[in-house]
Amino acid sequence: MKKVILLGDSIRQYYQEEAIKNLGSEYTVWQPGENCRFARFTLNSLRFWLPECPNPDIIHWNNGLWDTAQIYEEDGSFTPIEEYISDMKKILRELKKTGAKVIFATITPVNPKKELDPKSKNVNSRIAEYNRRITEVMKVEGVPVNDLYSLVYPNIESYICEDYVHLTQAGKEACGKAVADAIKHVSE
Repeated sequence: MKKVILLGDSIRQYYQEEAIKNLGSEYTVWQPGENCRFARFTLNSLRFWLPECPNPDIIHWNNGLWDTAQIYEEDGSFTPIEEYISDMKKILRELKKTGAKVIFATITPVNPKKELDPKSKNVNSRIAEYNRRITEVMKVEGVPVNDLYSLVYPNIESYICEDYVHLTQAGKEACGKAVADAIKHVSE
């Protein structure tokens, strides 16, 4: 059996059951019991999480939705893009030390209606820019990219739920299948 680690924020928590179901009995999957939140939180937590699943074959990972959020208007993104890129490179370095094949998943979009909310914390133009920048890094590093943003965006009304951020059942199924397919592809 192939050992898989799923790392990521609440979006990962939403699709993980579907991914596990789609992977079937040839894979054993471990994921943190908590939300991996923002990149720096993930970076700090790897020292606790990775020993719980030693010698993984594949790690499917995302970070960014929290990082792109604007918590306080005057501060911009929670994690400025240069810090995000730096933190993500450090996470990738640590994940590669496991010897696993690493897959990176892009940040999923929010429903544009979220952007109309005066208390909105996420904006798709910012998410797209973070995705563009981190995807360039992953390509240079030879890391496959699972483009969940492009999967969800055209189906945003049916894949994003009434909170305008998280996945509906249809979104969970689509993302879970895409994650499982990406994992199966690198394990061939």
